[in-house]
Amino acid sequence: MQPAPTIRPRDRDAILQALSAGVVPRTGLRHVQVGRAAEIAALVRDIDRVADEGSSIRFVIGEYGAGKTFFLNLVRLVALERKLVTVHADLAPDRRLHASAGQARALYAEALRNMATRTKPDGGALGSVVERFVTDAVKEAQQAGLPVERVIDRRLAPLQDEVGGYDYAVVLKAYWRGSGDGNEALKAAALRWLRGEFSTRTEARQALGVRTIVDDDNVYDALKLLAAFVRLAGYGGLFVVFDELVNLYKLQSAQARNQNFEQVLRILNDVLQGNVRGLGLALGGTPEFLLDTRRGLYSYQALQSRLAENAFAKGGLVDLSGPVIRLQNLTPEDMLILLSNIRAVFAGGDPARHLVPDEALGAFMGHCNDRIGEAYFRTPRNTIRAFVQLLAVIEQNPGTGWKELLGHVEVRSDDQADDAGADADVPSSPAPGDELVSFRL
Repeated sequence: MQPAPTIRPRDRDAILQALSAGVVPRTGLRHVQVGRAAEIAALVRDIDRVADEGSSIRFVIGEYGAGKTFFLNLVRLVALERKLVTVHADLAPDRRLHASAGQARALYAEALRNMATRTKPDGGALGSVVERFVTDAVKEAQQAGLPVERVIDRRLAPLQDEVGGYDYAVVLKAYWRGSGDGNEALKAAALRWLRGEFSTRTEARQALGVRTIVDDDNVYDALKLLAAFVRLAGYGGLFVVFDELVNLYKLQSAQARNQNFEQVLRILNDVLQGNVRGLGLALGGTPEFLLDTRRGLYSYQALQSRLAENAFAKGGLVDLSGPVIRLQNLTPEDMLILLSNIRAVFAGGDPARHLVPDEALGAFMGHCNDRIGEAYFRTPRNTIRAFVQLLAVIEQNPGTGWKELLGHVEVRSDDQADDAGADADVPSSPAPGDELVSFRL
């Protein structure tokens, strides 16, 4: 049996702080990952297809607290290991796929700020990606005895057929001039344009001499262009992770929902028909977001027909070849392994420093089952948070027995906490263009 891996104090603290707050750690996911091997393998195949100049799109569907965000972050880290560039963002009321008041551009800008590579996994990697492209262009120009701007134009020639492709060359040449002249303002303006942070074309033209900007109506085109650019910069492709798509389900305006669903349909058709290369997308949402025939994706007939489940995948059979991946619930065995992993994180990977014995893990699971039933392993977020807090008290109060503390542990099911928040955003009265929302005698 191999010894448990040693966990660095920085990773240990980051993991425990995140789990204690009920959020997903940014680092060290491998120390707590359990189960869902088939789903992860399916996404890894998608990532390999993207690296081979293909494309993919997946809708990762799971209940609140079931581990969607954890799963998406894990897949994103795998993409980084495969030498892809990743961008990720959560949808919110002010960030969505289609809009007319800057919300779509805000989503793009947030995703670009979170751009990551294998050497910069924590985000903010756009500058290093651009620097790598420009540095390679300068080396090629020196070897061939050609002007650098001519080499940049030649390297970016494949982008000319894409929307906004010409301006990419203009912006990157401006970045190179800023590097050569020590003009940090010009370099910053070039990165601002690439991140979609210019709000008007006039401002962009004055700063860089370009006539287009990333706007609400061309966000997906900008992502396709970015995917092509990162491949030209020497990376395998672009992997995009958008979580919390339930915010589209919560939109009160039926027209706004349908416009966002039309954008989803456009992306889905583009990817499934093979019209884009080097681009992968993973979109996280809840079952209601997918299945609700009044407000969800199934309310849009074209999406419902494309995202319908395989009729033969019944009675425990699964099909992971379609665009929708329904996250399977963790089993009690998975939950036991997860609690054991968390205990190991507290101990820094040293079994001699475990705060509680194996007996305590089973007793804690039994306590949670008595309080909230099977929800403790089906949607385990609050269960994990309670266990982390229990170990934290034991660690900070030496001599405290876990048995005497266990009876005081309060555990709530995630659907009690999260569904209440979700319901607060769903209108209780019909919005313009909506069907009947409620009826009372």
